[in-house]
Amino acid sequence: MSTLSGRVLFTVAILLVGLNLRPTMAAIGPMLDAIQRDTGLTDAGASLLTTLPITLMGVCLLATGKVKALLGERQGIALGLGLILLSNVLRWDMPSATLLLVTATLGGIGIAIVQALLPIVIRHRAGPRTAAVMALYTTGIMGGAFLSGTASPWIAGASSWSTALGVWAIPALMGGLVWWAATTAADSNTGAAPRRPVSRQPRAWLLMAFFGLGTGAYTLVLAWLPPFYTALGWSAEAAGLMLGLVTLAEVVAGLGISFWVNRTVDRRPALCTAIGFLLVGILGFIVVPLPLAWPSAILTGLGIGALFPLGLIVAMDHGESANDAGAIAGFVQGGGYVVAAVLPLLAGVLRQTLSDLTPAWGLMAGLCLVMGLIAIRLRPGHRITFSA
Repeated sequence: MSTLSGRVLFTVAILLVGLNLRPTMAAIGPMLDAIQRDTGLTDAGASLLTTLPITLMGVCLLATGKVKALLGERQGIALGLGLILLSNVLRWDMPSATLLLVTATLGGIGIAIVQALLPIVIRHRAGPRTAAVMALYTTGIMGGAFLSGTASPWIAGASSWSTALGVWAIPALMGGLVWWAATTAADSNTGAAPRRPVSRQPRAWLLMAFFGLGTGAYTLVLAWLPPFYTALGWSAEAAGLMLGLVTLAEVVAGLGISFWVNRTVDRRPALCTAIGFLLVGILGFIVVPLPLAWPSAILTGLGIGALFPLGLIVAMDHGESANDAGAIAGFVQGGGYVVAAVLPLLAGVLRQTLSDLTPAWGLMAGLCLVMGLIAIRLRPGHRITFSA
């Protein structure tokens, strides 16, 4: 970051890229009932529209080193955005159930490529400001979820649900163009990869479990909170606003983390606070889903919105170099997204079997306690070494 204009453009590019990493999934939930009606998807099949891209993200992220070596950061991120663009374009003209699953696959691979490579570029270019820039990047991700989850039902009301899915090709195109303008060929050469596999590090598995459970809360809410409330009698627009409120709270929490994160090296107080917010919000969905719907949504969003950037930041804290941090982040996200993909799929099976999502919220409440136990162990100063 040699000039002010370069730093500003790079920051804008990071935010725009992040903005495009969730509409592929977040736009689905508020319109899921209409999509199922028109395509014939079952509850379990519909859950694949979230579970499939999340799983593919995880699998691809586990191969971060190979993706980096094959594509390089700049070209790879551009390719990932191109796949996201293509997936949205293909949804624009009333896709079938099969084509929806194909687009979920394309979008998941594109998102995975971007999320594998972008932390490496951020660590390389941001240096001591890495944690703050990472927080802004994750805030962009949550902002994209907020915009798509809130706006899509209204776009569908004015046109169709397929248009509401396809329109997110426009910001994907903008993000790709700005990314290319903000970066250079030098960004594809950030050094050699670590010599020792991350998977041999026990600490990496602990970080992966924590990130996976926190992201599992996000995927569960993203996929099934709107249908949960439409089943309670809400309209699709109102359920979309509920998801929008959750994601708006996530954005607020992410911005808060970006301002706070460089003030202390001990992330545990923030982690435990975020878990507490999430737990109380989830319990609200279980015990008083209608009277306390909006406060529960806000608390859930604040918890998820803080956990997502903190999970990545804590993981990258364990790396000495940009490549070490990128390798750790890739492993943590890769395995974490595979873990996170299980929750919306399980919730879909529970809904289809029991016609009730309350047991899924109960499971998430129990997993919050597990996250709390892990968070206590994440003391600052620990490094994952890659010596042979």
